Amino acid sequence: MFSNDSRTVMTLDAGGTNFVFTAIQGNQEIVNPVVLPSHSGNLYVCLETIVEGFNMIEKMLDDRPVAISFAFPGPADYENGIIGDLPNFPAFRGGVALGPYLNEKFGLPVFINNDGNLFAYGEAIAGALPEINGKLKKAGSSKQYKNLLGITMGTGFGGGVVINNILLTGDNGCGGDVWCSANKYNNGLIAEEGVSIRAVKRVYHELSGDDTELTPKEIYDIAEGELSGDRNAAIGAFEELGRVAGFTVAESLNIVDGIVVIGGGISKAYKYILPAMVDEMSGTRGMISGNIFPRLQMKVYNLMSDADRKEFLQDESVLVPIPGSDKEVSYNIEKKTGVVVSSIGTSRAVALGAYAYALRMLN
Repeated sequence: MFSNDSRTVMTLDAGGTNFVFTAIQGNQEIVNPVVLPSHSGNLYVCLETIVEGFNMIEKMLDDRPVAISFAFPGPADYENGIIGDLPNFPAFRGGVALGPYLNEKFGLPVFINNDGNLFAYGEAIAGALPEINGKLKKAGSSKQYKNLLGITMGTGFGGGVVINNILLTGDNGCGGDVWCSANKYNNGLIAEEGVSIRAVKRVYHELSGDDTELTPKEIYDIAEGELSGDRNAAIGAFEELGRVAGFTVAESLNIVDGIVVIGGGISKAYKYILPAMVDEMSGTRGMISGNIFPRLQMKVYNLMSDADRKEFLQDESVLVPIPGSDKEVSYNIEKKTGVVVSSIGTSRAVALGAYAYALRMLN
């Protein structure tokens, strides 16, 4: 979708330290990105920087862009382009009309969303979903997936939902927000306390007794045996994150029923996260009568595992006769879902999501 579209959209990757500006046409980046400091503590300078960045990108383009579309941290009223009080952007207090401001400056439609939503949309349009459907078709399977739950693991626990190529934003801009779901180990805590950079660091400290300030990358290196430290504690920290994430994702899949794609910096430790996550999702639930049911109606596959992926791609449908007729129809006996790590990368997925969202809104 939109891979052959000639329209250009300017986008922005808004970080607390730097802003990265670019332009996309036909699902491809068509300029060299512009990187500018965000000046997150000074509203006037921050806004002027955003204008400067988009001006620099626009001057590189042969044709006038049709829109500006990008991810910006919340809380926010995304539909109206209003950014609320942001921890990493202290200049944004009391509500800043960023969308209308840019609309007045450039005379273009402006679309703002959160990165979890745009990550999921990019993966559904040009990432994991078409990639998986292509592999299923190549394997001779009649199954095709239309729905996707995207989650990002980094500073926080982001999420987004796409249903049949439509991004679920929700009536309040909260669609797909998984971060505030219940935590597996303490339902009074939010899930993000167990799925984030701070969670990996905290659990490693608890398991190892080592109070050295380490990054998740350093903890991963310890797990890999490439850095000295408590290897079991390092592996355990990522496995616990996987279980907490799996708890929330399983609850979400009972509503969404689609493929799960993971992004964010911590996802690089998927070899430790995914087995624990899939195991959690494959658990059971019971009834007062004692009856036991699978936690999910569908079987969960780790698509980063060769064995799981091979089984997932197998066509297990059978033909059943239509009563009173000599015709037959396909019957998919096995219900399946898969968990996969983004192959296009989180930043690219967000940018493609921003592009696709703008064009769909314009259409």
